[in-house]
Amino acid sequence: MTFTIAIAGRPNVGKSTLFNRLVGKQMAMVDDQPGVTRDWREGDGHLFDMRFRVIDTAGLEDTRVKGSIGARTATQTKQALAQAAVVLLVVDARAGVTSADTIIARELRKTGKKILLIANKCEGTRLPASMEETVSLGFGEPLPISAAHGDGMMDLYEILTPFAEAAEAAEAKSEDEEDKHLIIAVVGRPNAGKSTLINKLIGEDRMLTGPEPGLTRDAIPIAWDYHGQAIRLVDTAGMRRRVRITEVLEKMSVQESLRAIRLAHVVILVLDATQPFDKQELTIAKHVIEEGRALVVALNKWDLIKDKKGTLKTIREMAEDSLAQVTGVPLVPICALEGEGLKNLMRDAMRMYEMWNVRVSTGKLNRWLEDMEANHPPPISGGRRIKLRYMTQVKSRPPTFSMWVNKPDNLPESYLRFLTHGLRDTFNLSGIPIRWQLMKSENPYEDKKKKN
Repeated sequence: MTFTIAIAGRPNVGKSTLFNRLVGKQMAMVDDQPGVTRDWREGDGHLFDMRFRVIDTAGLEDTRVKGSIGARTATQTKQALAQAAVVLLVVDARAGVTSADTIIARELRKTGKKILLIANKCEGTRLPASMEETVSLGFGEPLPISAAHGDGMMDLYEILTPFAEAAEAAEAKSEDEEDKHLIIAVVGRPNAGKSTLINKLIGEDRMLTGPEPGLTRDAIPIAWDYHGQAIRLVDTAGMRRRVRITEVLEKMSVQESLRAIRLAHVVILVLDATQPFDKQELTIAKHVIEEGRALVVALNKWDLIKDKKGTLKTIREMAEDSLAQVTGVPLVPICALEGEGLKNLMRDAMRMYEMWNVRVSTGKLNRWLEDMEANHPPPISGGRRIKLRYMTQVKSRPPTFSMWVNKPDNLPESYLRFLTHGLRDTFNLSGIPIRWQLMKSENPYEDKKKKN
């Protein structure tokens, strides 16, 4: 989410020049003749890594004659100001405070917006003596800049930082509101019992079921409240092996199912326990993991299994062998038709969702990394030991970690798997996809060596 900046001030103080500076191109006309800008103009602006929307406003000072160009321009400007999080009041530091500046300051104060006073045309290190007059406008000490030459942009960045942080916080809050809806996609082969499972979970015959495979053709979202947790259940079409898909409609259904996986938070893969984990089901599971979704496997039709202990052991071994990148994926025996095992299924789905969202502090991660490196050092490469400098978690959903290494290209995949297993064991991340970003750590002595 970006925030909006409005630039206000009397004509010919450099508003449009500042606007062009912030958007990085010549969008607004600039001329010494006052009043060139009559309509407000907007663009995508940036200062270093900060992004925002910026509005170049016209006049506010001439509102005396109703219906005049000045009055209509002022009305337009007020509409623009209403959209802003912060207003930059630009004054000409060399000219000092004029009556027009005073009128505009009075009008801006009525808006209730946060006003930052900007003293433009402050080139060089020596500031104009008349700049001190601007304090009389009542907005505190002015920030001296030169929009034409780019002076003072770092200072402007610093005073705008609180507004950028507030926008980020608002975005996080918005995401939290959206996250209140846990999205669970139910996937699997045709006739595995996906629609029956959803009907039993929500307590009504919402989805058409029957012995015929392929009754569900579309990805159907269903709103459901589970113990106060808002959930969006998505029933998907059964996914067969590609070589068996001939109908155009079925191909479209599979694409919808893949899209449902991509948009889900947790994916429940429903298997027929009497014939589990064929090639297609493993393909689906691997796709879920590649998309970074949390995975739970429901072993349906468990009532038909005689050797339950032996079958569960065999299926677990198949899963650990074929889905080694996410060891510990929950396997939950259920009977969707009778509603057996559904409490355990939802318990594991909620648990996986929590782990998928987990955040580990940088301090804990680096203490853990030191212990891992001390007890099991990385190998030697090119006569030098590979060193793990630092790590941090850059995002969740799924947990993603950046690690700075002196030789990232030479770190063996086997050692990265060792670290992944250690993360799972230490921070309780079993069954969750984990992603790595290996970064090259800078050698502080490299430049000295080149000079010598």
